[in-house]
Amino acid sequence: MLEKKQETEEGLMPEKVSSLKKGIFIPSFAIIGGAAVLGLVNNQGLTRITNQIFSWSLSNFGWLYQIISVVTLFLVVYLTFSKFGNIRLGGEDAEPQFSFVKWFAMALTGGIATGIVTWGVNEPIIYFGNIYGELDKIGLEPGEPITAIFALARSYYNWTFVPYAMYSLCGLAVAYVYFNRGKSLSVTATLEPLFGEKIQKGIWSSIIDTLSLLAMALGLAASLGAGLALVGAGLEVSYGISQGPIIWLAIVVVITATYSISSILGLKKGIRWLADANAKIYYILLALLFFTGPTVYILRTSTVSLGYWLDNFWQWGLDPGDIGGSALVQWWTLYDWAIWIAYAPLMGLFLAVIAYGRTIREFMIINWILPSFFSVVWFGVLGSTALYWQQEGTVDLIGVIEQSGAVGGLWALLDHIPLGGLFVPAVILALVLSFATAANSMTRTIAALCTEGLKFDEEPAKWHKLLWGISIAAIAYFMVTYAGGEQGVDGVKFLSAAGGSFVLFIFVLQVISTMKMFFIDDIIE
Repeated sequence: MLEKKQETEEGLMPEKVSSLKKGIFIPSFAIIGGAAVLGLVNNQGLTRITNQIFSWSLSNFGWLYQIISVVTLFLVVYLTFSKFGNIRLGGEDAEPQFSFVKWFAMALTGGIATGIVTWGVNEPIIYFGNIYGELDKIGLEPGEPITAIFALARSYYNWTFVPYAMYSLCGLAVAYVYFNRGKSLSVTATLEPLFGEKIQKGIWSSIIDTLSLLAMALGLAASLGAGLALVGAGLEVSYGISQGPIIWLAIVVVITATYSISSILGLKKGIRWLADANAKIYYILLALLFFTGPTVYILRTSTVSLGYWLDNFWQWGLDPGDIGGSALVQWWTLYDWAIWIAYAPLMGLFLAVIAYGRTIREFMIINWILPSFFSVVWFGVLGSTALYWQQEGTVDLIGVIEQSGAVGGLWALLDHIPLGGLFVPAVILALVLSFATAANSMTRTIAALCTEGLKFDEEPAKWHKLLWGISIAAIAYFMVTYAGGEQGVDGVKFLSAAGGSFVLFIFVLQVISTMKMFFIDDIIE
């Protein structure tokens, strides 16, 4: 098996040039490449297919998405604060690769993609204005103070402790079976406690890893598509540059080039540098917005919204749409669960790779607790500011979204804050870095999954990472250009939900397997 060495700041990291796992690579790339071609020659056909998968999966299995999300949350809580939290990934003598600060930056930005930037302002305002019918079945009126509290509370539910629990559980499962049980670095290995070694042999291993890869690739394409729509809306709202295929193509070329170059540099240079720069932009932006915005309103509304969320936890957590209606539950909460689950199995591989030498409790602090609190602060600052200015008449964010699409409100808000002229390009840069960081980590993980015998500290071949990156970018471009729909991002929503439906049952099995591994198997020596 051939290896060649490349220099990094931390020493030598081998780049793997061994053979492909053809049983995973060939069907996965055929489907992803086929989707890109279909998006070019028959974009309406691709939209129709993903829409049908979206509607079928969430209508029939919304109840399962809700139940497994709540189970995952409570399982993560127990593993974090019980005796299991003391277990070290890699054994007692394992030494961590990264400092806490750099580790957190990679974990945070590698999982966010463009999500919280896209929806930190827009989602609370959409709820508050009932723009797409979110309030129709829950007895709240648009524009009322209590509706503002609901809008922020619902955003907290969709973006904090529940979804990050999904990432964290998958990451822990991969890390433990790989570093502590000596199994392969794959999604399939996490199911071995449930099915035994036979799951690693024959066609089942290829099917499981292929479905996980497809879900991640489709989810990543959806995130890039949302990022394209958001940056395009920013150029239109802030600078008067009309959105369209040429602008979107230019944006996707810049983003793809950024994460491709970073990917070539590898984990310890490319991803770490991008994540560190990205996280610093987030921290500075939050601080400036907090002190230049309605600070007291931010603190008051964030606090009461947390209480409102906790008061409604069980109803929101177990409602597949019968109470809240499809506009609220299916298009927002269940859609969010679908895309987080689409990311979770392969995101788990990435989180595992960078967690060597840490205890389970440290793993959960970095991958579950701190990112969740970061999202609380992010939505609290941006969402509260948007709601306050909408109520005070400072800026009509509802009108902007109705005119420019679901992602347009952020830019109108930034245009009305002090130093707004500096904030807009800074946020555009943050968006590019956000997606580049996530795409870098995920294309690396996808390529690693398709490579025979790759170890956690080895890099897959450069051409392999580039191939996946370009294919995913092509799908995202076609979905935004030809399948925007009412919200401007309908096509990418269908795409990401389709990805989640591919791995829902794999995710459920991972949760059950993890429970067996920690609560039934004799793991404490």
